[in-house]
Amino acid sequence: MRFRLRYQQHDLELTEGEFAVGRNASCQLSLDDPLVSRRHALLHVGVGSVELEDLGSRNGVLVNGMRITGRVLLQQADRILIGSQEMTLLEAREGLSAPHTSGQQMSKLTLPKMQAAVSELRTDRPDEPEPSMVRRADQFKVLGGVAEKALAMGRAAEAERLLASALADVIEASRAGRPLPPSLVDQAAKFSSKLATATGKGGWADYVIELYLVQGRPCPAPVIDELYIAMRKVTAINLPILRNYLEQLRAQLPQFGPAERFLFQRLEGLERLAALR
Repeated sequence: MRFRLRYQQHDLELTEGEFAVGRNASCQLSLDDPLVSRRHALLHVGVGSVELEDLGSRNGVLVNGMRITGRVLLQQADRILIGSQEMTLLEAREGLSAPHTSGQQMSKLTLPKMQAAVSELRTDRPDEPEPSMVRRADQFKVLGGVAEKALAMGRAAEAERLLASALADVIEASRAGRPLPPSLVDQAAKFSSKLATATGKGGWADYVIELYLVQGRPCPAPVIDELYIAMRKVTAINLPILRNYLEQLRAQLPQFGPAERFLFQRLEGLERLAALR
């Protein structure tokens, strides 16, 4: 199995060996971020596995919202936070080539630029969801039933393994501006929020916020309810993404009806709760 590192809508192919991340220009991924050490972290890429090591950085390394110590084995769809820069480990796709962009170039991409890029992609695509995404919504119904049983039995890790690949497909399609059935978005958000509660990993809560940020609409009430529960379990979430999401919704308030305004108010409460953690 080969892997790629997703960072700000760019994919970096990980070849066997060591992959350094830090501010130093000699790093394979060089980040222009004052919170990042010169040589902050090291990815040890093997045959079918990737391990992440904190190189004694001042601000540490978080995986799915949890600070790591020493060297840890990563799983598909794990979210890594180095300084204020987030990246995701994904399985490489056969036949797809990753953009060859330097870390310094990528570090200059801001969230508004990412959203503009997504909007640009959407103008060139039909609004009708692709058949593969419609099928994915049907698959979620089956997969979700099994995952729900695993969660009910307290087997959070098993549920996470079942759902990780399907959830990664949804967020990648969303980032790429591909039209998604609203039911698929809501199902993915539902299970991500439940995983956040069950595993205590803030990355799954971040997943939900990013998903609706790109979709440009408020989370449904059941998802917000679950996020409030998750907030008592997770150690940290990505506040900048949540705040950008709220700013996006705030700009749409004049077009919102009473129900959507109420959802927005509840999301504001979620932001206040997250800021206290």
